[in-house]
Amino acid sequence: MEYSPKKMQKELNKENFNFKKKFGQNFIVDKNIIERIINKSNIDKETLVIEIGPGAGSLTSELGKVAGHVIAYEIDKEVKPILEKNIEENTEIIYEDFLKRNVKEDLKKYNYSKIYVVANLPYYITTPIIVKLIEDKLNIDKIVVMVQKEVGDRFKAKPNSKDYNSLSIFLNYYYTVEKLLDVSRNVFIPKPNVDSIVVSFTKKENKIKVDNEQIFFKLVRDSFKQKRKTLRNNLKGYDLEKVEEVLNKHNLNLTVRAEALPIEIFAEIANNLNKCKDK
Repeated sequence: MEYSPKKMQKELNKENFNFKKKFGQNFIVDKNIIERIINKSNIDKETLVIEIGPGAGSLTSELGKVAGHVIAYEIDKEVKPILEKNIEENTEIIYEDFLKRNVKEDLKKYNYSKIYVVANLPYYITTPIIVKLIEDKLNIDKIVVMVQKEVGDRFKAKPNSKDYNSLSIFLNYYYTVEKLLDVSRNVFIPKPNVDSIVVSFTKKENKIKVDNEQIFFKLVRDSFKQKRKTLRNNLKGYDLEKVEEVLNKHNLNLTVRAEALPIEIFAEIANNLNKCKDK
């Protein structure tokens, strides 16, 4: 199906479609941006692509031309008459809330070599979607998503920056995170109040060594509990001697804040705490 921005706008008008703020609906109407996202995603016919929030199908249409299979999750059934005019035969639309869906079950009937997620994510649930993709253990090879610029900055944040937080570390544990391109608010209808960014997450073949992921992720969350406080204050329930043992090796102490620590030091502390637990 050939997509064009004018055609999509015409179809939206014809169906008297009402954009719903509660679903964070902002549809892309710039074909150039869509083509750049597709090109940077490096999709081939061995790839199954998951899309969340296809809207009127401008991106969905192009994904279907390059992928082996596309599964798109759309919560708004009212978009159905427009969306289904814009999709290829290899595309399945599931009209349900992605966050409540058993995606592993949905994938079982397909044959594929790689799973990619490519989507213009609804701003209001961007982080829960990313977290679900990881926690559901779908073995996703690559994620390419358009998100609110401020959120994308947090995803790719480095230590000692204002955007660095526990989510930055969580993502960095599984994926190499990179910015692909900036996107103006002017390429959407309706126009959002903020600009966007396209970010890629490429699966790490060799993750950093963590002996107990549960301890590691809890340590990271607790360390950032109150961002402006020191580790001594945020980790009061921990064996602080074991924490400081590692910090001292790096010429640091318990007065340091979590935002100053790279993922490698968090992993080292978690492994030290795990050793103590096992004794």
